[in-house]
Amino acid sequence: MDSVTQAALGACIGGAIASRTLGRAAIIGGAALGTLPDLDVVLDYGSAVANFTQHRGFSHSLFILVPLGVALALALHRWKPQLSLRRWLAFTLLILVTHPLLDTLTTYGTQLFWPLGSPLGSNSIFIIDPLYTLPLLFAILYGLLRPPAHRALYASLALSSAYLLWALGAQALVDSRVEDQLADRGLAEAPRMVQPMPFTTLLWRVTVLDTDERLEIVTGPFEGDRPLTVERFPRDPALIDRLASFAEGQRLIWFTDGFLDVRVRENRLLATDIRLGVPGAHPFTFVIARQDPDGHWSATASTREPRPAMRNDALRAFWSRLSGEAQVLCMASFEALPAGETCS
Repeated sequence: MDSVTQAALGACIGGAIASRTLGRAAIIGGAALGTLPDLDVVLDYGSAVANFTQHRGFSHSLFILVPLGVALALALHRWKPQLSLRRWLAFTLLILVTHPLLDTLTTYGTQLFWPLGSPLGSNSIFIIDPLYTLPLLFAILYGLLRPPAHRALYASLALSSAYLLWALGAQALVDSRVEDQLADRGLAEAPRMVQPMPFTTLLWRVTVLDTDERLEIVTGPFEGDRPLTVERFPRDPALIDRLASFAEGQRLIWFTDGFLDVRVRENRLLATDIRLGVPGAHPFTFVIARQDPDGHWSATASTREPRPAMRNDALRAFWSRLSGEAQVLCMASFEALPAGETCS
């Protein structure tokens, strides 16, 4: 999740555990500790792909955070012994561990067991979701004004947790909604990703990988038997194989679980993470290799391409689809259409 949300979660947990003893300092300290794992963004790992795939790595690993939490609790207990060691352990461990656990519900990917295994991401909540964050922020404000505010802090944690459960349920409903139609197309076993559209859990994006194309579907958990609009985007297996011949290409495939768009432009091999953003405005595109005049490819230290701009009317189109005013949202053009029309 975004850093504001992580700080808010840490502040509410810290306040719920220790504000009766530490007052406002428990909320402020919880917010600071809640953002600690994300400080890895200041590190430079040497290339654009390395920086992209190392984020949420060691700093989000339970193998690092649990010992760190114990060490911090012991040190803080020596500094403020009026709070019991058990509560200090609860303070540090819950704040540090819930950070990566919350991140695993997003799409980016979290290396929860670094250096072992692959990144984990359930794709169940968008990285910024006001309905999750706002209850936490209201409780923090109340807790700062009228500490210890235990009821408000506990209530906000309960509401935000219930919202996460709803997100998981909505994701399951959407997955079930598309499953039969994908089976009819022979794609029941094809890799697919079901994730919320920005800032909401009422509208979801389904991405399905076939051999030479990918399918994009936008639908919601309450849309019943409304026909699905399926858009197709080309995939080139030969370019994917070429990407896999380079070390940083292999790293990207591993990190994204293969949800990549690979293209050649101006003698450069470009790989785009199609999990994040929307078609035409994916934020992470990397140059992996370059082709010389003789047609030979050679790896290059990866660089990141500038983020493309969204259409000026993208927000209006998105709201039209979310509100039900439009029944089709074309991902290729991010254009909202009435019922019965199809994307070009």
